Amino acid sequence: MGHSGNLQLKVVNGDAGYVLEDVPHLTDYIPDLPTYPNPLQFNAAYSVVKQYFVNVDDTVSQKIVVHKDSPRGTHFRRAGPRQKVYFVSDEVHACIVTCGGLCPGLNTVIREIVCGLYHMYGVSKILGIDGGYRGFYSKNTINLTPKVVNDIHKRGGTILGTSRGGHDTSKIVDSIQDRGINQVYIIGGDGTQKGAAVIYEEIRQRGLKVAVAGIPKTIDNDIPSPFYLEGEGGLYEFIEKRLKENGHMVIVIAEGAGQDLLAESLQSMNQQDASGNKLLQDVGLWISHKIKDHFARLHKMAINLKYIGQQFPYYSKLLLNLSYEDPTYMIRAIPSNASDNVYCTLLAQSAVHGAMAGYTGFTVGPVNGRHAYIPFNRINERQNQVVITDRMWARVLSSTNQPSFLSANELAKFKREKPSCPVVG
Repeated sequence: MGHSGNLQLKVVNGDAGYVLEDVPHLTDYIPDLPTYPNPLQFNAAYSVVKQYFVNVDDTVSQKIVVHKDSPRGTHFRRAGPRQKVYFVSDEVHACIVTCGGLCPGLNTVIREIVCGLYHMYGVSKILGIDGGYRGFYSKNTINLTPKVVNDIHKRGGTILGTSRGGHDTSKIVDSIQDRGINQVYIIGGDGTQKGAAVIYEEIRQRGLKVAVAGIPKTIDNDIPSPFYLEGEGGLYEFIEKRLKENGHMVIVIAEGAGQDLLAESLQSMNQQDASGNKLLQDVGLWISHKIKDHFARLHKMAINLKYIGQQFPYYSKLLLNLSYEDPTYMIRAIPSNASDNVYCTLLAQSAVHGAMAGYTGFTVGPVNGRHAYIPFNRINERQNQVVITDRMWARVLSSTNQPSFLSANELAKFKREKPSCPVVG
């Protein structure tokens, strides 16, 4: 995969400290493109809606709470349909690809992109790319119609299949160009969005009239909450206290947690998987050994562990007498619920509106309750993490009765640091 370092932010400054971090547009590198009336104004379902089209100057503020004398701050272009579009419906040839791991809602996004293009804009040529990025040049495609995707939102996974890696920028853009595709919808997490940025950059360098829109999926390792085992306030102490109170407990440990504690695996911590994400060690298997050994050594209590993990099931049963399962894709492959479906519908339709309006090189997402178009380089500049010293995280710990493993020194350090304002949220 190449690098997207050549991308430049489009920044517009206004009065009173107003800053718009704008997204690219096809006219940035293909001047004098013709515009056409938006077909939605002739759609019976939307013709009765007052002020349905988004004003060209509508933006969404990144910060919702400001001081009286503070500048207006950073804004993003509001998502939604425009009065003018840059594609004739009959000439649109769209494609959809899902990349990376699974999560609930992928099929809903696919369905709503297809139905949005077909029912709102009259687009009938829509391809599904099979098997992630490598599907552009090594897999079959699927013709997508409203009939094909009618009930896929009731199923988990993705009907298009997915994979990690396989990102060959030149081959992907060659395939897009050879097939005559002019709208590309890329569904995936932070690694996938980095790949989408590189695809957009190559398309721009070739001067192709192709809109590239990203739809976000998952963000890995976004809760930077440390923990420790030994001593006062450590995990061992909390386990003993909870077992004495309740006689049982469930420990849920997230993928990626405790990597700093796996001293014997430090040499491999900088390796990456095919999607460019950090290759993580199995902390669950490690911590189950540590807990059992700790309490066996102290002879304080017998510990019966049921470990739900993802590696060496027979090995762990033999040595640790553990019941071992892999819940990862049992969870990630479930169908989306009603709330997920509404959210995914808004993401998909916002992406369609943006592409038809000629915007490109963007990811769609909610900013302070309003959907907006966020440039790829803004999304990819750093990982968006939960602030573990704010009220939201405190409410999570309080409502679930979880311990906080932050020491007094760490608390002081976090409070001195200025929290970053999340882009999407």
